[in-house]
Amino acid sequence: MSSLTYTNEAGAGQKHSDECHYSQAVIIPATADVVKCSGQGGWDNTGYCDAHNIKLQVDNAFDNVDRVLQAVGLRGWEDVYSVRSYHVDISESFPLVVEKLKKRLPGHRPIWTSIAVPTLAFPPMKIEIEVEALREKK
Repeated sequence: MSSLTYTNEAGAGQKHSDECHYSQAVIIPATADVVKCSGQGGWDNTGYCDAHNIKLQVDNAFDNVDRVLQAVGLRGWEDVYSVRSYHVDISESFPLVVEKLKKRLPGHRPIWTSIAVPTLAFPPMKIEIEVEALREKK
């Protein structure tokens, strides 16, 4: 998003940004509406969530975020500036999320907090992704 300014401090901040495709800070202009998206799990469009396929859950969670953002008139992941991800097995799902961020957001690196949790709302869920995005005011 061209109206946002992403920043990393020198040293570890830039190193982590380069490795994991996120930024340390973002400046949000006052000329946009903030859209906050509820956490989206790894279910498919029917609501089914395969407890044994974490890659599919990550793919589905990214698709679900995209659909929610488009439902409010945004382009999708291109408008995301902040991500929070919740992982039941962070060692397995974290690298999958990094790869997905790189593919879905090649033009910018949103701020990102990744959290390991013991369980999520529905027992089969292994990943949940919550985002914030901007809708430019016309």
